Amino acid sequence: MNEQNTLAVKELLYKMADDLLILGHRNSEWTGIGPMLEEDISFSSMAQDKLGQALALYQLLNNLGEADPDTVAFTRNDHQFHNCELVEYPIGEYDFSLVRHFLFDNAELLRYEMLMESSYEPLAKLARKFKGELKYHKFHGDTFVMQLGKGTEESKKRMQASLDFCWNLALGIFEASPYEETLIKEGIWQGEEALKAQWLAAITPVLEAAELKIPDESTWKPVYGGRSGKHTENLQSLLDEMTEVFRVDPGAEW
Repeated sequence: MNEQNTLAVKELLYKMADDLLILGHRNSEWTGIGPMLEEDISFSSMAQDKLGQALALYQLLNNLGEADPDTVAFTRNDHQFHNCELVEYPIGEYDFSLVRHFLFDNAELLRYEMLMESSYEPLAKLARKFKGELKYHKFHGDTFVMQLGKGTEESKKRMQASLDFCWNLALGIFEASPYEETLIKEGIWQGEEALKAQWLAAITPVLEAAELKIPDESTWKPVYGGRSGKHTENLQSLLDEMTEVFRVDPGAEW
């Protein structure tokens, strides 16, 4: 690859890996406190999947000349992370975590399905490898959104409130790369606008069936900035917790 293409691929890999690392850690916070045993196990399992996927993407970055995965994951500060703001918020109540999971993982499955055709073969290979895990994540989110959206008045009210809160944050998933034109032109990736269109088409019928309403389009204000290192205070506090053991002895081998 030429230098421009390499920079474009690195930016794409960083935002994908950082999303997964941060949301994986957030989802892991449900371990031991899930609203029921099944969900405790499900969120823990999905968290483990996401951390494994992040590791694989960081390894691709290492192959492109970036630092090793542990260094990349555990030595950067919040301004050096490329994740969208949606994934960095604390887990809150279960309705918030579920809606975030539903919105993010529907987009993530579609992203990987699109990347299966990437001209950058190492990424296409990973996309094909992880598709099965992502299909389960989407199925899980869709299923519980349907159940709680059509559940009691209390569950419906909570789910709608969380959807309203998460919506503009979720639109921030699709913040365009500064290398978007290169990625599309070179066949590396079809672009964030294409992904957003597919995502809307995928989640709309699920939300309608769940009797939940997408916020009126006039209120859409995507929360951008995360891809370029602008984050809430929630991210650095999470990074401090994530890196506590690593900082004690960065050279330790387990």
